[in-house]
Amino acid sequence: MNKIATLTLLAAALAAPCLQAEDGPWMIRLRAVQIQPANKSDAVPGIPADAIHVSSKTIPEVDFTYFFTKNFSAELVLTVPQEHDVTVEGVGKVGTFKHLPPTLTAQWHFLPGQAIDPYVGLGLNYTLISDVKISNGALDLGKSSTGLAAQVGVDFKVAKNCFINLDVKYVQLQTDLTVASTGAKVTTVKLDPMLYGVGIGYRF
Repeated sequence: MNKIATLTLLAAALAAPCLQAEDGPWMIRLRAVQIQPANKSDAVPGIPADAIHVSSKTIPEVDFTYFFTKNFSAELVLTVPQEHDVTVEGVGKVGTFKHLPPTLTAQWHFLPGQAIDPYVGLGLNYTLISDVKISNGALDLGKSSTGLAAQVGVDFKVAKNCFINLDVKYVQLQTDLTVASTGAKVTTVKLDPMLYGVGIGYRF
């Protein structure tokens, strides 16, 4: 609830100057984003395929978009490191880790300047993985993951320079689960999350 309240306050502050602002090449958005990992993993002795799960969660997100033309823009998505629980079916929680997933996409806007402006995007995600605490330190994860990111979204203009935004992203994210002492690979965990976002945008 604290995250939702903070996001609401930031959105209100963002919306305040809307009626005075002029159109410009920049847009900033604040979103609440639900992360839903795909949770795919190979079978290993004693653990069936897809039995390793990383928790879903809702996070705050800020993104900066620059419009090179009316139709073409680039979006950089930022947040803070997010902690996820790791569980194994039949065992329960086995640990946690944090990830920081900055994402850059190139976007095409179909109806720039209109009240409803849908867009699509394609780009790259670079995820940093840290603070891995799995099986009391016996297991580890890779330190980073690079993959494609794709998105569809729409901006609804609600006032001059102000928008309500809906956005869905697919991000390729996978890492190896290894034995911490030897580095031997146990399995590859494919998170490949879907990200469902809703927020407010301000064009300036």
